Amino acid sequence: MLKVAIISRWHVHAGQYYNQFKERADVQVTCMYDEDAVEGKKFADERGLPFETCLDTLLARPDVDAVCIDSPTNEHHEVLIKCAKAGKHIFTEKVLAPTVAEANDIIKAIKDAGVKFCISYPHRGMPHNLYAKKVVSEGLLGQITYMRVRNAHNGATANWLPARFYCPVQCCGGAMMDLGAHPMYLIAWLMGKPVEIASAFTNVTEGKEVEDNAVSVMKFADGAIAVSETGFVTSNSPFTLEVHGTAGSLTIVGNEVKLASAKLNEASASHLGSIKVERLGRPLADPVNMFVDGVLNDKEIVYGLDDALMLTEIMDAAYRAHKDGGFVKV
Repeated sequence: MLKVAIISRWHVHAGQYYNQFKERADVQVTCMYDEDAVEGKKFADERGLPFETCLDTLLARPDVDAVCIDSPTNEHHEVLIKCAKAGKHIFTEKVLAPTVAEANDIIKAIKDAGVKFCISYPHRGMPHNLYAKKVVSEGLLGQITYMRVRNAHNGATANWLPARFYCPVQCCGGAMMDLGAHPMYLIAWLMGKPVEIASAFTNVTEGKEVEDNAVSVMKFADGAIAVSETGFVTSNSPFTLEVHGTAGSLTIVGNEVKLASAKLNEASASHLGSIKVERLGRPLADPVNMFVDGVLNDKEIVYGLDDALMLTEIMDAAYRAHKDGGFVKV
């Protein structure tokens, strides 16, 4: 039995993660801490959880083996290091930390403690994105020259995101730091680490101290270019992923996947044209279940520390580029 504590309900996915942990017969959610005692206790009371007002007290409890951390981004450095030093296995939401220096501190603490770690990168486990990885890895597109990923919603224009998501201190950024993490880690997964990045961050809705509309452009050592698009100001915008190369192109728009490749022979012609996502196979285990199976059954956790560091490196550079107004080194 894995005994899990919830640390913060700050991120909008906290309730989802709680429900996923509760669904497992081999997991017991035992208690909760939140940096906001009023809102945190309300969240805990609604779920029948004991609430601790002090993180150190929670970490000292004998019924805590692991933690689900949904704290504000600016608190990740302190919270994750404390949890690691207390010997707790760590599940957390992106981004690991807003700066590379903080991320390296966290990674060292986790490695020194020898605890299990998982960061939530759910898009990497989805069938259409696994298919994209396979197509790229098999060289069906030749040398990759261009990639574009768009992931956006209407959280600001429809006013369903909580006000705290626009706090520059807690968020350490806006739409790109949060929702834009998904395009960023997908680009890194498929293309590796960029060498330079530039950003265009703007505001569409009034009264926001962080960007709600954002694009970052990345250059790679081999001449390839990638574009990460996100925002809280778009309705009915389908997830979009494009990968183009010297021998072909792959496009994913919503539920539709299209591949055109000069490297496919006649026997592989069934891959050409339009493919429904349902035909692409099963997804990977979602991050919560992957984490639990990794801790209890020593199964592989594919979203690890190297992936977490890579995202922080790119995101750190993206915000430096926004501030400086040009391309900066990653």
